[in-house]
Amino acid sequence: MAIADLQMLQSYLKATTERQQLIVSNMANVDTPGYHTKDLDFQAAMQQAMKEGSDAQLEPASVEVVGLPERPDGNNVNIDRESLALSQTQLQYQLGVQLVKSQFHTMFVAIKEGS
Repeated sequence: MAIADLQMLQSYLKATTERQQLIVSNMANVDTPGYHTKDLDFQAAMQQAMKEGSDAQLEPASVEVVGLPERPDGNNVNIDRESLALSQTQLQYQLGVQLVKSQFHTMFVAIKEGS
């Protein structure tokens, strides 16, 4: 069970890393005419990971964010939205790291008590 948990956490960390890269790319393109905000379909990425299990090759499930107001140059990146999303993603990643640490601690305790 612990190996499956670690594999799921690995997929979770990959997804949060991919989302962070998309957000940073959005921020870098804030002044690029015609650029449209992209984000990760996190739910689809995690469903794919759950379905494929340890064989999951997390494909980027990036999607264009719709419904955001565009500026006259066609760009719809909102730096405030991206900053908030980046903060949330960093917190999600830190949570994932803490969960991985907890899994390793649990395995360590089990090994130590078993000997």
